[in-house]
Amino acid sequence: MPRHQEIVARILGESHVEILTKSIGLLEITMAIWVFSNLYPKLNARVQIYTIILMNIIELIYASDLLLWGRLNIVFAILFSFLIYKNKLGNETRL
Repeated sequence: MPRHQEIVARILGESHVEILTKSIGLLEITMAIWVFSNLYPKLNARVQIYTIILMNIIELIYASDLLLWGRLNIVFAILFSFLIYKNKLGNETRL
């Protein structure tokens, strides 16, 4: 999507924006495959949470005007991360 490329360009620069956007998409697909494989689910949940929060903080700082819900994106990211936490890590004492 053009908006995704704009976000990537804003954060990582214009050079190689197409390949970087496709690489990020491929990594997201890889994460989905990992989720469905159910291999190392607790590690997967941690990686998902850290990635979601980090990506959304970076996007909030550098490209909030390009985000679908603007600054509210971080709220949805936190809620989604909490859902992942409750489903996969809720019985642990530390994250």
